[in-house]
This record gives sequence, C-alpha cells and structure tokens, in this order.
Amino acid sequence: MRRRHPSHITAVAIATVVLFAAHAVRASHLALPDPEFGLCLGNAKRFDGLRINLRDRGVERIRGVNLTLWVPAKNDEARIHGLAVGLMAPAGRKLSGISVGGLGVAAEDVRGIAIGTLGVGTDVDARGILIGGLGAGTGASLSGIGIGGLGIGAGADVTGIVIGGLGAGAGGSLRGIGIGGLGIGAGDDITGIVIGGLGAGAGRNVSGIGIGGLGIAAGENLRGIALGGLAVGAGKAAKGLAIAGGAIGGEERIHGVAVAGGWLRTRRLTGLGVTAGYVSCEDLVGVGVGSLVRVRDTQRGITIGLLNLARRLHGVQVGLLNHARNNPRGLQWLPVLNLHLR
Repeated sequence: MRRRHPSHITAVAIATVVLFAAHAVRASHLALPDPEFGLCLGNAKRFDGLRINLRDRGVERIRGVNLTLWVPAKNDEARIHGLAVGLMAPAGRKLSGISVGGLGVAAEDVRGIAIGTLGVGTDVDARGILIGGLGAGTGASLSGIGIGGLGIGAGADVTGIVIGGLGAGAGGSLRGIGIGGLGIGAGDDITGIVIGGLGAGAGRNVSGIGIGGLGIAAGENLRGIALGGLAVGAGKAAKGLAIAGGAIGGEERIHGVAVAGGWLRTRRLTGLGVTAGYVSCEDLVGVGVGSLVRVRDTQRGITIGLLNLARRLHGVQVGLLNHARNNPRGLQWLPVLNLHLR
C-alpha cells in the first residue's frame, strides 16, 4: 500500500481547519493571490477561480470552480458560472455551466448541465441538460434534455428530449421526443415523437408519431401516425395512420387510414377504415371494411363486410347481406352486391 507523504496530510488538515474557521465567522476567507481571484478557502461572496467552502452563505457571484461540502444557507441570490460541485447540493439563484450534486441540484434558473443523484429542480426556465437519479423538473419551460429515473416534468413547455422511468410530461406543449415508462403527456400540444409504456396523450393536439402500450389520445386532433395497443382516440379528428388493437375513434372525422382490431367509430370517415368488428360512421367517402359496416347517412365509395348498411348509397356494397335505403323497393336488401351509382 502506498503511504501518504506527511506533507499531504498536513495540507489537508490545514485546509479543513481553514474551512471550518471561515464557516464559523461566516465572512472570513483565505484567498491567494488576490481577495477576489485565484484560490479561495472559505465563504467569499464574490470570487473568480477555484473556491472551496464548507457551506455557502450569502454568495453573490462565483466564476470558475465552486466546491462545497454542505447544503447552502440563505444563498438565494447566488450566481455561479462554471463548475459547481456540492457534496450535498449546490444551490443558488442562477447556475450556469456544469452543476453536480451528491444529493441534488436546486436553483431558480439552470443553464447548462445539472446532475443530481436524487433530483434536479428549478423554478424558472431551464436550458441545457437535467439529469436526476429519481426525478428532474422545472416550474416553467425546459429547452434541451431532461432525464429522470422516475419522472421528468415541466410546468410549461418542453422543447427537446425528455425521458422518465415512470413518466414524463409538460404542463404546456411538448416539441421533440418524449418517452415515459408508464406514460407521456402534455397539457396542450405534442409535436414530434412520444412513446408511453401504457399511454400517451395531449390536452389538445398530437402531431407526429405517438405510441401507447394501451392507447394514445388527443383532446382535439391527431395528425400523423398513432399506434395504440388497445385504443386510439381524438376529440375532433384523426388524420393520417391510426392502428389500434381494439378501437379507434374520432368524434368528428377520421381521415386517412385507420385499422382497428374491433371497432371504428366517427362522424365522417374519409379514406380507408378497416376493422374485424364494427365500422360506424355518419358519412363515408372511401372504403370501409368490417364484419358490420353501418353508414348512418351517406356512403360514397365501397363497403365490404358481412352486413353493410347505408341510408343513402352512392357507390358499392359487397357482403353477405347489403342494405341501401335509397334504392327502389325490391333492391334495397341484396346479397353479395348492392349498387347505387347515380
């Protein structure tokens, strides 16, 4: 085993004594070669260079490297630019650069890279990379990358990439890529790619690619590609490609290609709708395929099923039994094929 030189032990002992003495008087510090530049041991309020302190208190501005051993006290106005490392947790008003905390990182404003064993948190906008062993979050917007062992969230918008072991979310809109072990969501819009182990959804619109283990939903519109293990749903319209193991629903419209294992329902189906079970719509323009295809008003196109029903047919029905109410009597119910091409 390599033996430590006595001078090393003496240097560490002196540094420790200085730190504790500086903390005791709360204002004293030892700095070389200048009181505000170089190497500092103690609680200097303003310093440029390498600063080592037991516990930050009332710091104003540090530029360079700031190393602390304990949780800061009354350090709300601190601005640290550069590398901030805390055995417990670096904290202040603004941390810009790289911040690393043995337990966590907390600041009103974080810019750069922040890594906390337990978590990372900021009150206002965060720009850069946030990584929390358990979680990471901001009370406002996040621009960059956010990773939380359990979860990651922002009170407002997220622009970039967020990954949460259990979940990820934005109180506003999410633009970029979002992945949640259980779920991913946004209070407003999602634009980009979202993947939720159980589900994914937005309070308003989802545009891009959405994948949910159980389902994906939008309070208003789905645009792009939506894949749901059980269901895909939109409060207004689903446009693009929608695939679900169970049901697909678009309150006002489904436009594009919709493939469901059991059920498809909308007011207006435009494009191709395919299900092993029930297709129900008020108007159809395109192709509908299912065991039962019911068009409650007007069909313009083709339906294929065991039973096809249309109030007004302007196209073709192919199935075991077909019904078109606007055909002449005797031709309304027909097996195999029914036509009304006028």
